[in-house]
Amino acid sequence: QQQFVESGGGLAQPGGSLRLSCAASGFTLDNYAIGWFRQAPGKEREGVSCISSSGIYIKYADSVKGRFTISRDNAKSTVYLEVNSLKPEDTGVYYCAAGPCSDLVYSVKYGMNYWGKGTLVTVSS
Repeated sequence: QQQFVESGGGLAQPGGSLRLSCAASGFTLDNYAIGWFRQAPGKEREGVSCISSSGIYIKYADSVKGRFTISRDNAKSTVYLEVNSLKPEDTGVYYCAAGPCSDLVYSVKYGMNYWGKGTLVTVSS
C-alpha cells in the first residue's frame, strides 16, 4: 500500500521541540512536493509547510514561520519537520501527503495523495 508513515510525535512542554518524520512506504518521493498538515481537536485540518521535490522551494504557514523547519532526504524517502518553540496551540495530529502544496489552504482538500495516519503532538505543561 502506498502511503506515508509519520512518527516522532509525543508530549512536549511549551517552548520545547520535536522532530517529526514522514517516511514513504511503497513508493519513492523524489518527484513529489510534500506537505505537512495538522488537525487540532475540534478544528479543521490546516496546512503547515510545503517543500518542493528539489527541496529548493519551501513555504510555511504564518503561524509556524520562524519556529518550524521542513527538510527532506530523498535517498531515505523521508521528509522531516523540526518543530521548535512549541505552543499549546500547536497541539494536534500531524500528517504528511504528496502533491502540489504551494497553496497551503487549497492543498488541505485538493490534490494531495498518500496521506498517512498521522502522529500526535501534544504541547502541555
